Amino acid sequence: MSEQAPSGSADTGRALETEIGWCSHELAQELPQLRLMLARAPLARPGRIGGRSLSDPSPPSLQSRLHERSNRFRGARAVSLRREPVPGAYRAFYRQVGLDPDLVRTPIEAAALARMLDGGFLGTGLLKDSLLIALLDTTVPVWALDADALQGPLGLRVSRAGEPLGHGADAPALAGGAIVLADATVAVGTLFGELAEDCEPSSRTRELILFAVQVAGVPEIYVEEALWICLEALQAGA
Repeated sequence: MSEQAPSGSADTGRALETEIGWCSHELAQELPQLRLMLARAPLARPGRIGGRSLSDPSPPSLQSRLHERSNRFRGARAVSLRREPVPGAYRAFYRQVGLDPDLVRTPIEAAALARMLDGGFLGTGLLKDSLLIALLDTTVPVWALDADALQGPLGLRVSRAGEPLGHGADAPALAGGAIVLADATVAVGTLFGELAEDCEPSSRTRELILFAVQVAGVPEIYVEEALWICLEALQAGA
């Protein structure tokens, strides 16, 4: 597999400070190449990048970037996507952990399907559009959490049956044996799935935690690039 860097809009010469999340001993033994990569994105004001709310419509600069990617991401690319090395690596990981990628689509394949159904990549807000641009440019998915909603460092472990997804009193209960994203106290997200509602970014958010998951067959440079492109898009759209 080629390890040529993805071609995104970011200036990869600039340093990006990343952290590696912890991984439970049980999970590290079973999936030694599984890694959680994190990057912090402080906000100028609560819930805002610059003067723009995270949920505000994207500015013209990001809308233009989504339109450009819609033009490049047509049917032929969508059909051949799963044969590309990085999307193929995520498909293989899904199968390894018991998910059928033909039923539970990987993030990039879900984005490709949405593009076909909607006729393009539609803007849905500054944060979501920045996450989408990072995914489209690298095929590596990125998510965001509210740093202040977390209790301790983030990592990966196996869920305990009945434990809550989030810190709230009405948090839904999880089944046991699933891989989850967790802080020092509770699970805050399922791997490639739902995030705890009380940990998602909101109008009170003062700092974002951006995170991506590296699996076997995905070069580290792709994961770093995805985080950087997301951060750059957020800042460019402010």
